[in-house]
Amino acid sequence: MKSLQKLLCPLQPKQPKLGKTAFSLALFLLCFSSTALAAPEKPNPEVPQVNPLEITTPDPLLPQVPKKGTLNPEQQARLRQSLDELNTQATALLQADKAPEAFDIWYRELRLRRALGYVEEVQALGRVGEVAWQRTQKPDAQVITRRLQDIQKEAQEKKLMNLELLQALGQAYRQVRLLEPAVGVYEKILADVRTREDATAKEATLKTLAELNLAWFDYPKAAAAYEELFAQAQAKSDRVNELIYLQQLLYIYDKAKQPANALKIKQQLVQTYLNQKDFTKIPPLKTAIASDYEALNQPEEASQNYQEAYSLAWAARQFAFASEALKKLGALYRSHSQPEYAL
Repeated sequence: MKSLQKLLCPLQPKQPKLGKTAFSLALFLLCFSSTALAAPEKPNPEVPQVNPLEITTPDPLLPQVPKKGTLNPEQQARLRQSLDELNTQATALLQADKAPEAFDIWYRELRLRRALGYVEEVQALGRVGEVAWQRTQKPDAQVITRRLQDIQKEAQEKKLMNLELLQALGQAYRQVRLLEPAVGVYEKILADVRTREDATAKEATLKTLAELNLAWFDYPKAAAAYEELFAQAQAKSDRVNELIYLQQLLYIYDKAKQPANALKIKQQLVQTYLNQKDFTKIPPLKTAIASDYEALNQPEEASQNYQEAYSLAWAARQFAFASEALKKLGALYRSHSQPEYAL
């Protein structure tokens, strides 16, 4: 750069004052442009500079691993006890409002948990990851979720995936609120329990999938899971769960704006309440059924259900519901050019 300046300086023509100032400024920018371009970028505080789960410094808690690569049962038991103590220490520090120190100890625990196998490591990752998520510690949550995904990939590539590890991964993904990967894992679990014809495990997995898909706003998949659960409850005459699943389906179909499906569920709910002799819940349902018929452009069925809702509500002294049904019935007649009935 100095040689360039020497070459430029003798060649400078005599400039007017303004031109000389501009030339000097250009020369200054030329001299320092390389320095400016070489300026280091500021580190992103959201990204840890060193992954705390990849530190390889030897740890005195980890005994020397035998040549075969696994700890014997006695070594595993001692290590497990030490790691449980680390978790207790970290929890106490967190309660004392010392989060950085707590996570330093948790990361040490998580690194050492690898020696106990995928399942125990994943369970610990889920536990610590949930704390990070609850405290909105985004960098820590990212480090932990990345390790969970790496474990899943490694286990699949090495053909070490089994039901126990899938269940641990599914639970851990739920703890760190990774809904999409959690759904994928539980779908694999469901496929497995179907082949084994394990009815209890199938019901539990379907419930989990239904909840996850609902949280993910995937209404079709959530509805499919609840429909299957409802069919199972009907087959077992499980009236309590029948009602629960119908109510969930009603919520889903209303949210998804599917009046035909919502109508079917509401009619089933009416029958359920009739069987239980719980008549007080029927009037608002009848009004909702009438609204669905309106949405489906079936005014005669809508009118009939509004009238039934009014009569039932009046008989049960539910005057607010009766008034609502009557108002909607009047609006229906007016919309179909029958004002005399509306009156």
